[in-house]
Amino acid sequence: MIEVQLIDSLLLRDMILSGAANLEKNRDMVDSLNVFPVPDGDTGTNMSLTMASATREVNSKEFATAGETASAIAKGALRGARGNSGVITSQLLRGFASSVEGLEKISPLQFAQALKAGADKAYKAVMKPKEGTILTVARVIAEEALKQAEAAPDDYDALMRVILTSGESILARTPEMLPVLKQAGVVDAGGRGLMCIYQGYAAAMGGEHIDLSPAEPKMVQSEDFVDDHDAIEELKYIYHTTYTIHPQQANAKTNDLASLRRHMSRIGDCIQVSGDTDEVKVHIHTNDPGRALQYGQGLGELTDVAIENMAETRRRKEAEKAQAEPPKDYGMVSVCQGEGFVSILKDLGVDVIVEGGQTMNPAIEDLEKAISAINAKTVFVLPNNGNVVLAAQQAAELSDKNVLVIPTKNVAMGIAAVISFQPDLSPDENARNMDEAAQRVRTGMITYAVRDSEFEDLHITEGDIIGLHNGAVSVRSNDVHEVALQLIRSIVCEDDSLITVYYGADTKQQDAEALGAELQEMYPGCDVEVMYGGQPLYYYLLSVE
Repeated sequence: MIEVQLIDSLLLRDMILSGAANLEKNRDMVDSLNVFPVPDGDTGTNMSLTMASATREVNSKEFATAGETASAIAKGALRGARGNSGVITSQLLRGFASSVEGLEKISPLQFAQALKAGADKAYKAVMKPKEGTILTVARVIAEEALKQAEAAPDDYDALMRVILTSGESILARTPEMLPVLKQAGVVDAGGRGLMCIYQGYAAAMGGEHIDLSPAEPKMVQSEDFVDDHDAIEELKYIYHTTYTIHPQQANAKTNDLASLRRHMSRIGDCIQVSGDTDEVKVHIHTNDPGRALQYGQGLGELTDVAIENMAETRRRKEAEKAQAEPPKDYGMVSVCQGEGFVSILKDLGVDVIVEGGQTMNPAIEDLEKAISAINAKTVFVLPNNGNVVLAAQQAAELSDKNVLVIPTKNVAMGIAAVISFQPDLSPDENARNMDEAAQRVRTGMITYAVRDSEFEDLHITEGDIIGLHNGAVSVRSNDVHEVALQLIRSIVCEDDSLITVYYGADTKQQDAEALGAELQEMYPGCDVEVMYGGQPLYYYLLSVE
């Protein structure tokens, strides 16, 4: 029974923490709802990481009003949004925040109106919205919530019941709207993730306890400590946090320091906890300085507290360096995974590589930082994954540079786009040529099935080797080489002149070269190139043009 009448700042914070925690606990389940049985289903992971970024922001300080809290949540979610599902989640939260701006507390009617504003914002962010997705689930929930709140404007208990029941009802109907869901026997993964968040909201409002502690990670040893911030190649944790603890008498035990180290290891690295039971010096790099301080407060009084945003310091230094040089006309950012692809793209002139793609979609913040790091008037961004395009477009909107996103869906398309770039053409001419070059590329990808599945006439068993053409499974076998041959036959046309075989990290070079030689015999009119991509999970990326 929810007895809350108004949501204040603290309750809204608890709701977002509870929603994020519930989603994280169900992350693997949401990931498993991927339409195709490939090993990189990541909807749950992307949404969970997006929500984790929102919780870090809302935990960074205390907020006086619900409107301020909602704004912080939206800011954090946008910064950390990953993949299409994560970006849509961030837009739901941005629309919500805009609707409750300036409110000290949120009534049921205002909450429902904010849900509707969030759904509207998310629809506008997607160029071609599809029904049967998280968008549909969010919209129907908001519509039903608004009807309920208008009928009973002071009843949060009834409102949350409607939100959860209407959500489950529309989620169950998503396979009727998208045939691929019905064929795969799953509901929409993003919609299920959204329901996990809303279930967490309801739990917090009803006073239910949800464990907010992170999973137990590997211990970070103090020997790994590095305090030269410029020497850290990648800032996994951005807040350099230090303080001194003056333990209370009751807590003055040596084993408390060991416990503090274990707690710290869950939220950061570069950890040092030194001193004795009279005075303890603490140093950590973390994304959650508030929690780091809370852990210390459990032992005693804190003094000499200092928190530095290392990422901001690094950006400032880079900006100061960039200002000393005139900007060049063009720069390029490319997303990819695999040392071979990184090398190829850098050799072709790409300025910044953002690691990610099939197994880990980069956050909007990652893309924004990459764009900012290039001292150029115009920056082209190559997402190289259909699930990164929306995040790239959001990053482009946040930049004060002229940023043009070429909607490449894989690295082969990205390579073709880069090759077609001509420095003497205008930005728009280049964007048009690069997009046309990318779209001319036809690709196939080969991986393995992670579950039993039915797709069209194919009966797929877990462990089968499967080939994807145009993003859909079209070939299955128990042999990688055989799948590659079948797949290429469905892709190559009479007027094609180039076949490129990019082999992955789990494929031997001699096997790739043997495949290339056989393809050359099959298609003597085509040039066949074999190149190391180094991509994880996918044995081959086959490119034809």
